[in-house]
Amino acid sequence: MISTSVPFRAVARIATWLLLALGCALSPIAAQAAPERRAPLVLAAASLQESLNAAADAFAARGHPRPRISFAASSALARQIESGAPADLFLSADEQWMDALAAKRLLRPGTRVSLLTNALVLIAPQGSPVRLRIAPGMPIARTLGSGRRLAVADPAAVPAGIYAKQALTSLRVWNTLNGKLAPADSVRSALALVSRRAAPLGIVYATDARADRGVRVVGIFPASSHVPIRYPLATLAASRNPEGEAFRRFLSSAQGKAIFRRFGFGTR
Repeated sequence: MISTSVPFRAVARIATWLLLALGCALSPIAAQAAPERRAPLVLAAASLQESLNAAADAFAARGHPRPRISFAASSALARQIESGAPADLFLSADEQWMDALAAKRLLRPGTRVSLLTNALVLIAPQGSPVRLRIAPGMPIARTLGSGRRLAVADPAAVPAGIYAKQALTSLRVWNTLNGKLAPADSVRSALALVSRRAAPLGIVYATDARADRGVRVVGIFPASSHVPIRYPLATLAASRNPEGEAFRRFLSSAQGKAIFRRFGFGTR
C-alpha cells in the first residue's frame, strides 16, 4: 500500500510559510489602523514668538509632532476662532478676548489656565538720548516733538494697546497725545516702528523690548496703572487632536514654564 502521510518537517515548513504570508497580508492593515499623530495648530499672541517657538521645539524633542503656530494680535486671532478657524489651542495676551470666546462656548471646559504675566514698558531706539521718568503728568507729548508719534498697538482692540491706554490715562497724559499716536496692528508692529526709528518712542511689553536689540527701555509703567497683564491658555472646543491637549499640558508644566521664564515672562 502507498503511504499518503506527509513528513513532519514538511508540515512545519508549510505552516511557517502560511504564517509569514498571513503576517505580510495583515501588516498593511495594522499600519492603516494606527492613529496618525498630527501636529497641533496653536493661535498665539504676537509677543510670544521666541518663547513659544522654543517651547514647541522642546515638545517635539520629546517625540511629539512639532506644533504649528500662527502669531498675531490676540484680537485678530479671537475673531478667527469666532469665524471657525480650525485650531487646537489659543494663547491670548489678555483675559478679555478669552472671556469673549468662553461666552460663546468656543473653549473646552476645564482647560483654561492663566499661564503667564508681563510688564509694560516705554521704549526708544537704541542709542537715542531720550530720558523720561514715568510719572503722573509726565511730558511725553513734548518729548515726542513736533510731528512725531508714539508707537502703540491699536488701543481699540489689541491687548498691548488697551494696557497702554489704561496706563496713560491713569498717569493723566492720555489726552495730551491726541493726534500723536501711531497705532499698529500688533505689539510687534509697534516694536518694529521704534526699532526702525520710524517712531521716537513706543509702548510694548518688557519681553518684546528684550527680544529686539534695536530698542532700549526708557521706563517701566507701574503695575498699578493698568489691569494685570495675564496670558490665558485654553484648548478650543472644536479641537479633536489629542496632541493639542498634550501641548497644553506641556506648556503648563514646570518644564514649559521654565522656558517662558527664560524669555522674561512671569509664570503663574
